[in-house]
Amino acid sequence: MQTRTFERFLKHLSELTHRQRERLLGLLLPLRQTDRVVELIEGGGGGGHPCPRCASRQSYRHGQANGLQRYRCRRCGRTFNALSGTPLARLRLKTRWLDYLDRMLDSRSVRRSATDLGVASTTTFRWRHRFLERTKDDRPAQLGGITEADEMYVLESHKGSRKLERAPRKRGGKATKRGISNEQVCILVARDRNGQTIDAVVGKGTLTPRHLHTHLRPRLAPDVLLVTDAHAAYPAFARAAGMSHQALNASAGTRTRGALHLQNVNAYHSRMRGWLVGFRGVASRYLANYFGWRWALDGQRIASREVFLRAALGRFTT
Repeated sequence: MQTRTFERFLKHLSELTHRQRERLLGLLLPLRQTDRVVELIEGGGGGGHPCPRCASRQSYRHGQANGLQRYRCRRCGRTFNALSGTPLARLRLKTRWLDYLDRMLDSRSVRRSATDLGVASTTTFRWRHRFLERTKDDRPAQLGGITEADEMYVLESHKGSRKLERAPRKRGGKATKRGISNEQVCILVARDRNGQTIDAVVGKGTLTPRHLHTHLRPRLAPDVLLVTDAHAAYPAFARAAGMSHQALNASAGTRTRGALHLQNVNAYHSRMRGWLVGFRGVASRYLANYFGWRWALDGQRIASREVFLRAALGRFTT
């Protein structure tokens, strides 16, 4: 709209009736929400968004599409925008993204969020895992000092799958075998005294030294003191890795040894299990996303919807 036309429009605002003002606000507020989302998406380009095909930053503006600035790469000729190559590419209804992220910060269920926003539950389910795809990767590079490590097990779930390789269980059910078996998924959690946490879904069945070398060794500082329970995999791993290790055997009555204990990691397990109950079962293939979500909420690492949106785009707050 031209400036003169806009100024004439503003002069007539006082003449609007109450119903006309409500109608105008109903049209403007969603647009303001879209502007805010676009501002967050476009921000942080750092001198131009790289081409998702060739990673070149030699691009120029090439019109707009769906409210976003479009670019064309000078090297390969591809057109793209700030969402291209991200998990949020081609997602619709940008006006409701921030409202949905508020509900993720409150750990709302898929169906309840869908009802609140007036969208299909398949939409909120898709949004959940698109927003978590990169958020879950926001983890500390290394754990140091006294680091506690322990594993937790959850019953394998094929929730949402159309085909099952076993008989279905009613309401989640229970394992058919006693103890740890291939019916359970092992999640390794390590946490230092600064609250820095890493976790990994290592697979089905019991923990092995190979799992520890793959998922834990690259994340530990050279001078770390690893504190664990009496599981046989930990001392074998520590000897092979050449690191300091102390084992606490709770079944033998040794829960603490001076300043050494497993209370931090066990408390994290407890919070995680209690939080997962609200979702009434989580498919095993999405466990990594839920652990990343919990880490984002733990200690309010992500405390606002704007920070959540930037994290979903891979722009983490350091």
